[in-house]
Amino acid sequence: MPLKTSCRISVIGEMINMQMQSFEDLPLSVEVMKGVEELGFNSLFPIQAEAIIPLLEGKDVIGQAQTGTGKTAAFGIPMLERLNHRVNSVQGLILEPTRELAIQVADHINQLGKYSKLRVLPVYGGEAIQRQIHALKRGSHIVVGTPGRTIDLIKRGNLRLASVKVVVLDEADRMLDMGFIDDVEYILSKVPFNRQTSLFSATIDQMVMRLCNRYMKDPEEILVSKDEIALTQIDQYYVIVNHSSKFENLRNILDEHHIERAIIFCKTRRGADRLARNLSMRGYSAEPFHAGFTQSQRKSVMNAFRRRKIKLLVATDVAARGLDIRGITHIINYDIPMDPLTYFHRIGRTARMGREGTAITLVGYGEMTELRHIKNMTNTMIEEIESNKVF
Repeated sequence: MPLKTSCRISVIGEMINMQMQSFEDLPLSVEVMKGVEELGFNSLFPIQAEAIIPLLEGKDVIGQAQTGTGKTAAFGIPMLERLNHRVNSVQGLILEPTRELAIQVADHINQLGKYSKLRVLPVYGGEAIQRQIHALKRGSHIVVGTPGRTIDLIKRGNLRLASVKVVVLDEADRMLDMGFIDDVEYILSKVPFNRQTSLFSATIDQMVMRLCNRYMKDPEEILVSKDEIALTQIDQYYVIVNHSSKFENLRNILDEHHIERAIIFCKTRRGADRLARNLSMRGYSAEPFHAGFTQSQRKSVMNAFRRRKIKLLVATDVAARGLDIRGITHIINYDIPMDPLTYFHRIGRTARMGREGTAITLVGYGEMTELRHIKNMTNTMIEEIESNKVF
């Protein structure tokens, strides 16, 4: 039975508000606009052009957008505008599925709100809770948290949500996939009923819609159209390979195109470990990155990659979801994903915030069906190349 919704739907690419093309077209305060300008933002991304005005007006919004399409600014800017720095309590709450995302989103909103006097605090597991408790006692206006640590702080009495005006559920499909539905509902039960709620998700399935129907009031739903599912600033290529020569094809690509900073995706932890080890043995600067790592291991590898001490990050999908690292020039799909949407999550790691990037997928002769499914989900070009072709 189809779910009933009362959403007003706006399809990006078909109904974009042509009057809203740059941040200067928005009714933003001097303080927030100064932060926007310092980050070098000018033109609006589609999700920003559609979502910011309804959020500024206090409406609930469901936004379908991939990571890397500017959605953090889409919900972060209205939150900064609607909160009061003179009220020394938590007024904004953003839930993220991973500690990496919580840190990245908090940092981005801090930059946007540099002149707004609003204090932003990320809270997450894997770090001493006392440090976060101390920061809450000093006073925070916006909390960006993972569900588990957020609940821990609520139950300890350190995180009080009675003054919350704005709630954002970011990467909602990912949070639900990770089994956080009960945690999310518990947290939502602790915030005032008359709050503004927005939800952002790469996919809008029945589970996500059930959450929307239960906790949102007449939301405006902003959907990406088919030709927006892949970012057009990413050059996409694929190479047909034999399984036996796959590793040599990868080496040819790395050498011929002088790739200095890339994420290479594998299907399994074991595959990521093996590929990183084989690359390292042949003189490449490569490290694996997957969900089998401890928090300290993950942090160590990510810090090394961000500081460019590692050139190639060999990752699985679970570990790399939500990573936001600037300067990644290439995404290489060593293993083609079985789920087409995973392909778009992967390639979204490059071409961040309007920059160009390149995605290359190695496709075995028995994997043409998977490639066809990916092609069917986008109108952007995915070009076949020979492994020795320079581009």
